[in-house]
Amino acid sequence: MKRVVIIGGGAAGLLAASRAKLHSDEVIIFERNKFPAKKVRITGKGRCNITNIADRDEIIENIMTNKRFMYSALSAFSNYDVITLFEDLGVATKVERGGRVFPQSDSAKDVAEALIKAAKGKNVRFIYEKATNIKAEDGRVVSVCYGDKEIECDSVLLATGGMSYPLTGSDGFGYKIAKELGHNIIEPKPSLIPLVTKEKWVSELMGLSLKNVTITIKQQGKTIFTDFGEMLFTHFGISGPIVLSASAHMRNRGTYTALIDLKPALTEKQLDDRIIRDLGQAGKKHLINALDKLLPKALIPVIIDLSGVLPHKAANSITKEERFKILNCLKNLELTITGTRPIEEAIVTAGGVDCKQVNPKTMESKLVKGLYFAGEILDVDAYTGGYNLQIAFSTGYLAGENV
Repeated sequence: MKRVVIIGGGAAGLLAASRAKLHSDEVIIFERNKFPAKKVRITGKGRCNITNIADRDEIIENIMTNKRFMYSALSAFSNYDVITLFEDLGVATKVERGGRVFPQSDSAKDVAEALIKAAKGKNVRFIYEKATNIKAEDGRVVSVCYGDKEIECDSVLLATGGMSYPLTGSDGFGYKIAKELGHNIIEPKPSLIPLVTKEKWVSELMGLSLKNVTITIKQQGKTIFTDFGEMLFTHFGISGPIVLSASAHMRNRGTYTALIDLKPALTEKQLDDRIIRDLGQAGKKHLINALDKLLPKALIPVIIDLSGVLPHKAANSITKEERFKILNCLKNLELTITGTRPIEEAIVTAGGVDCKQVNPKTMESKLVKGLYFAGEILDVDAYTGGYNLQIAFSTGYLAGENV
């Protein structure tokens, strides 16, 4: 009798179970929460960006760490295989900006329930407890321990996630199990995470979302990232899609500078002409009341304060030098990045089980026979856009086929 144990009932674990049940006599899934796929249910603000319609090479380019490791998994189970799977499970999908694929219902719960449905079977059993240890003898997996009990098995899949959102069960305990079995763990760090700024004025803009802006991240004068899109001000700093993507590049210690171009579609000359026109139309109005066609209301006093121009000066008396100061703030709004939010708030974890110790064609450990890995526990992470869930599905599929 062939028994497979899967530790972790998230995206990777459930997808793996849907395949493993076809090749095994019994599949046991350990899930420490009261119900599986807890993290899936809150992914994408409850909408769940399940994948992206980009071709394989573009998906690879959007993977930050260990790109080559993912070739076999993406070939075995592509983004279009993911879409087909969910369509077959009754979850219709739609494509949004940037090729992002969502359920038509905009409900992450539907995605979670579909994954559970795919995993279930007559030979599949869920145990809602925490697996505490994997035993190996002579370089091969022999059993899994939980509480004061032990289950003998032929193979084990570790799909316990990373360290982000610990309340969903991803608290890093899978790293401990892998390390005890001899695996190297690349230091887990937050990725796709909001950034903390030195400037306190951001709190005045809390909740303000800006669309069609460009962010450039620099460290010691060197540009390490630039992107165009949407961002958000928070009480501690900045967040939003382009900020989260930027955070994935900020792996070195030290301070970073963020430069925000609030009007990237306009050259400095075009923007200056626009400011001249708006100020001219405002006449004797105070400057503070003359920029409402150019900027969101909440942002106006901040920009004027940073420019150093008197807010109650008449709009039609603003000098060329003062205009340039305002323009410079609009094209180069500068923020000092002092760090990130805690790793618990990260969308994904960078770091994890060293991919050099895992067979990319099977997801089996090169150190322990019968031990497999899938999902965020591996040292593979990507940008926002559905790529991280695609990694979970592809590695889960490959592990499930081989476990």
